[in-house]
Amino acid sequence: MAMWDAIAQQIGEATSEPFAVDSTRNLGGGCINSVYWVSGGGRSFFVKSNDASLAWMFEAEAEGLEAMAATGTIRVPRPVCWGSAGGQAYLVLEHLEMGGSVPPERFGRELAAMHRSCADRFGWHRDNTIGSTAQPNGWMDDWIRFWRDRRLGFQLELAARNGAAKSLVSRGEELMECFPALFDRYTPVPSLLHGDLWGGNWASTSAGDPVIFDPATYYGDREADLAMTELFGGPGARFYDAYNAAWPVDEGYGVRRTLYNLYHILNHFNLFGGGYAAQADRMVGRLLSELR
Repeated sequence: MAMWDAIAQQIGEATSEPFAVDSTRNLGGGCINSVYWVSGGGRSFFVKSNDASLAWMFEAEAEGLEAMAATGTIRVPRPVCWGSAGGQAYLVLEHLEMGGSVPPERFGRELAAMHRSCADRFGWHRDNTIGSTAQPNGWMDDWIRFWRDRRLGFQLELAARNGAAKSLVSRGEELMECFPALFDRYTPVPSLLHGDLWGGNWASTSAGDPVIFDPATYYGDREADLAMTELFGGPGARFYDAYNAAWPVDEGYGVRRTLYNLYHILNHFNLFGGGYAAQADRMVGRLLSELR
């Protein structure tokens, strides 16, 4: 009960209204965290928990949600409080009633609006995680260098340590030498990104508001967010039409999409192994063929 007592006290302090836990319901969880619905006194919250050593991960997630919420564009669950107790780290979020399908046109417009929130450099003020993998975000002025060092190169090094075939690693290193050619006529701006925008991380409230959650936030090329929406099945043509009407994408996006999604497929290999290495190898081959 130590965690729930601490959570109740923190909710009361954060909301300036005393809170006592009446009931909790374990919602299961994904491959990373346990998730709960907790209620008391007519109020309810969404709670994520994990080992206390990962408290920093929840703090980083909360800061990402706060940054996205501050843009006043697309809806996110607002963080209420976070901390650790009883050997468990936790993050308490606003509980949103979900239901219905995501309105694609509004989703596209609101994501484009969020992407217009920009910084003067690429990265983030702190590191965070992509899934449970560390994601380094140290600031850089050069996007190509950032993607090579902080994203693709980092995942390739992990893949080598995790037993990836030498041919994948060597061809990946070859790609890192030549992929800057994909940016000859395109200069990205540092947009505020969700960072992990696959289909499991967006939904709709019962009132019909698009919602995005579970971020891996940083400032980067907005195409990286768009690319991941397509990785495991996208939100549909009306979403992309609305996004493009609000802020058209560059004609080279179709090729760079593979470059950006390669990062996530390598991360999936590093997390889960299996056939993701072969998929990553095919993606590297496709990009090298474009560049030769």
